[in-house]
Amino acid sequence: MQIWVDADACPGVIKDILYRAADRAQVNLILVANKALRTPASPRIRIVQVAQGADVADKHIENAIEAGDLVITADVPLAAAVVEKDAFALNPRGEFYSRENVRELLDLRNFIDNLRSSGVQTGGPGAFSQSDRQAFANQLDRFLARQKR
Repeated sequence: MQIWVDADACPGVIKDILYRAADRAQVNLILVANKALRTPASPRIRIVQVAQGADVADKHIENAIEAGDLVITADVPLAAAVVEKDAFALNPRGEFYSRENVRELLDLRNFIDNLRSSGVQTGGPGAFSQSDRQAFANQLDRFLARQKR
């Protein structure tokens, strides 16, 4: 099992949690981004820099993951592809995507995209909070503990 991160939009505080967790749990962490990233020195942490462009990092992750891997992403289409490959997807706010909820989330995303393209101002997600950070850390810890069994 490896942890993959859709790193371009991943909050820095979430990356920090992941760096510590990778070393603590002895799990490989691969950050995929279309820009250079700084990470702590660790044999467990690797960066894959992909070309600029829409969904290039997502496609790389989708093609590279294996069943049982964990992907950290807020991108619902990527999460849908991950779940379809029998891998796990967790968003930075600590919510797991599943076969049960990803279709509904994808439909909602598409509906909001359609509203925006017709000129409706929909706003974006709320500010990233301390409770989001804690929810993510708790879910990640529980997930990693289950993997050790």
